[in-house]
Amino acid sequence: MLYLTKNKEEALKRLSDENGIIGALAIDQRGSLKKMIAAGGSHTVGDEGIIRFKELVSEELTPYATSILLDPEYGLPAAKVRHPEAGLLVAYEKTGYDANAAGRLPDLLEEWSVRRLKEAGADAVKFLLYYDVDEDEKINEFKHVYMERVGSECAAEDIPFFLEIVTYDANNDDVKGLDYAKVKPHKVIEAMREFSKPQYKVDVLKVEVPVNMKFVDGCGDGESAYSKEEAAAYFKEQSDATHLPFIFLSAGVSAQLFQETLRFAKESGSTFNGVLCGRATWKDGVAPFAHNGEQAARTWLQGTGTQNIQELNQVLKQTASPWFDKVMHGDGSSASLV
Repeated sequence: MLYLTKNKEEALKRLSDENGIIGALAIDQRGSLKKMIAAGGSHTVGDEGIIRFKELVSEELTPYATSILLDPEYGLPAAKVRHPEAGLLVAYEKTGYDANAAGRLPDLLEEWSVRRLKEAGADAVKFLLYYDVDEDEKINEFKHVYMERVGSECAAEDIPFFLEIVTYDANNDDVKGLDYAKVKPHKVIEAMREFSKPQYKVDVLKVEVPVNMKFVDGCGDGESAYSKEEAAAYFKEQSDATHLPFIFLSAGVSAQLFQETLRFAKESGSTFNGVLCGRATWKDGVAPFAHNGEQAARTWLQGTGTQNIQELNQVLKQTASPWFDKVMHGDGSSASLV
């Protein structure tokens, strides 16, 4: 069980629905969003274009989300136009990583602190960590210490710490291929197990699903890495690997595949507590924005974008478990009784 302070619990409630399910919208992308917009249009939109696209997503989709994840570099204007009942998560890490250095090392935004993010209106702080449990011990020890510092900073400010873990293999850059699919369950599950330890002071884990669904027997068109029974066992093992609330990231897959994955997770016995879903919801709205401008993007968001998030919400009602079930107060009472 996770023990929460009153302030952290109230913050988590602002980020969730009344049933303790997190249906959050993520648009904290920076470098990748720049590339998406540039690829979709014939002209450069610049920083103002990125800021405006985030605002459009926030305006149109937060009425249907429990909360939104933004970055402080381009996203704070979007935070101001979110629905009044939508909570706010803010990213604390620099975007991307140095591809020329070993280890995909984490780095904080130098001009920000947890205190400043909180003062900017954040209900929770999110940090993205790239992690390979099998990488060199010195690299991973650096990451362990780094996360201890972030967790301690969040604890000092009494604000929830959401740790997003994206796994990789230091010896294989093709994370979408069959070879990585075979080792992905081990990478994801052991990373969750590590960062569930108390020294990191994590309140909610934001994680990948433990398998690549395209390589589950019967789900894809090509080779398979696991049978459906094996994949289901990995989902259950992942869920059992942590006592913390955890939510799934969409990893850029299609809206339909993500929804099917959540149903599979539920059937497998996973007690995940919601999602922080980004590109699966809004990525196809980038091209209209880049090609034809703001009104075209708004029309897409009001149509297909809204449909994506409403369909996801229906799936969450059927599949996700309340985080209340994993939280206790200092007096031993359950959060769901408050």
